[in-house]
Amino acid sequence: MSFSPANHCNLKLQKYPIKQPAFANPIHFNNHQNQKPSNKKHQFPSFSIKASKTPQTPLTKYPNTPPLVVVGSANADIYVEIDRLPKEGETISAKTGQTLAGGKGANQAACGAKLSYPTYFVGQVGEDAHGKLITEALKNGGVNLDCVRNLSDVPTGHAVVMLQPDGQNSIIIVGGANMSCWPEKLSDEDLEVVRKAGVVLLQREIPDLVNIQVAKVRHFNDFFL
Repeated sequence: MSFSPANHCNLKLQKYPIKQPAFANPIHFNNHQNQKPSNKKHQFPSFSIKASKTPQTPLTKYPNTPPLVVVGSANADIYVEIDRLPKEGETISAKTGQTLAGGKGANQAACGAKLSYPTYFVGQVGEDAHGKLITEALKNGGVNLDCVRNLSDVPTGHAVVMLQPDGQNSIIIVGGANMSCWPEKLSDEDLEVVRKAGVVLLQREIPDLVNIQVAKVRHFNDFFL
């Protein structure tokens, strides 16, 4: 079971041996931090950039492998390329802009499915254009969405990413469905998916009460926030 690091999170982990498959085509990630200035057009880092228009069938390459289960966030990332950050009270024009599916949890799920690994995503989106963008990208990438909830009264989580020519970015996040209306107790179906997982990923971009339930199901009893 894997967790993103947190300075105030004390976990006592049990070891679950997992056989690592060999992959012929490793995934390479773009990192816009500390890049040298370039005249090339930025390639925005989102899993939906090359998403297939035809839904991929999940669980094909490793059908007998316990699945990867990602419990967490999904965002619509609104990228704008700017020459500089605006000053207080100032309005500036962006050179380009586009909205792509993203969010740490959804990105993790997309990467797992891209490796043809059986992958489930447990999360929430709104019943809006951003939610449709995210679920279509995940579904087309081969992620199982049986545990995704659609909320009618809360917008999908989204982020505004302001990207400068030197690769530095500034980000504003709106939690939306990621942080709202989670049930006090996850459904039996959701918990059963977590219980049968070979690997579980959390990012702590959703309420801690959800993360704690997931940790307890996997017998991580010494879990402090």
